[in-house]
Amino acid sequence: MSSMTENREVSARRGAPGPYLSGIAHVVALELKQRLRSRGWYIMLAIWFALTGLVTWLTWASWSASNAFQTRDFGGVSGTALTGPGSLIFEVVLAFVLLFALLVAPALSANAVNGDRAGGTLAILQVTLLEPGQILWGKFFAAWAAALAFLVASTPFLVIGVALGGLTPAYILVSLVMLAVEVGIVCAIGVGISALAGRPLFSIVVTYLAVAGLVVGTLISFGLGTGLTQGTVMANNPQYRAYAPLQSDPVDAGYTCAGPLREQSAMHTERVAWTLAMNPFVVVADAIPYPDRTVRQNFTSIGAIEGISQAARQAMAGPDGTVACANGKVQPTYLGQKTPLWPLGLGLQLVLSGFLMWLGWRSLRTPARKLARGTRIA
Repeated sequence: MSSMTENREVSARRGAPGPYLSGIAHVVALELKQRLRSRGWYIMLAIWFALTGLVTWLTWASWSASNAFQTRDFGGVSGTALTGPGSLIFEVVLAFVLLFALLVAPALSANAVNGDRAGGTLAILQVTLLEPGQILWGKFFAAWAAALAFLVASTPFLVIGVALGGLTPAYILVSLVMLAVEVGIVCAIGVGISALAGRPLFSIVVTYLAVAGLVVGTLISFGLGTGLTQGTVMANNPQYRAYAPLQSDPVDAGYTCAGPLREQSAMHTERVAWTLAMNPFVVVADAIPYPDRTVRQNFTSIGAIEGISQAARQAMAGPDGTVACANGKVQPTYLGQKTPLWPLGLGLQLVLSGFLMWLGWRSLRTPARKLARGTRIA
């Protein structure tokens, strides 16, 4: 045992990236072989592919029925009837894939470490020349690769949305990259918690709670925080015209501003908008390069994903950019992407996942000073 420890210390002092990466690759290969031998993984993948295809078909059928109804009753004049189904299919499938990826990733990563500990196989890896970091990173990359397989299975349906028109290839490229990053962050959270927790069931529950905190908790915190930002804004009176702008025209807001500026009560959402940044849906939606819709020629009805991005931008703008006639200015109905929110959210997510991975690395160091009661060593 002493010679083995000395060899490990010599390997650590060398600090060569080649052997270190080779150790990670061995752990990844071992994990993937175990997953590929499981029939349940293939069944889940097939169900995922079938569900994504069903959602794509239902979206296309819904658009076709709505298009036929509006063409029959309104003679094809409606803007929705003239818009292709590509954007709708893409955004619905994207939201579906992101939602279920956040549900699948914890199941693939939250028992990566303590599952081996409970089975008595983790100690076998720890007594080898593998370092704690190699074990942890290997299990993370293996869980990430298994989760990315589900993303690859849904890629054809995202491509269908692009192929049906109305979108650019940058949509699918950025969307896939951001989806992969978000899945990786969830896997890192799951592996870190798995290394900290003593029981697989406990780590799975905690990981799902962490994901729920990112998705739902950020919305709750933003809503509660908004109530603490009560303030005022200088604005005059909007004079609405008799007609409404077509399709919420971003150039014509439908009103003019008149009268003296007066203080009006308003919520300063820009003070708590950062709480929305960690939401995975906001990160993905805000990172997509949408067309410039601040001009009338490029404006069409926006979808759900772009609507999430617009909501985040309105929260960042605060009352000065959203309240009608704030500071005597007509506010646009569509906000351009001047200051994106997603880099802040992605940075906060990386800090959280990196901190949990660091704590997991500390818990894997040997010899262990203290173990939880009932923990199986070998």
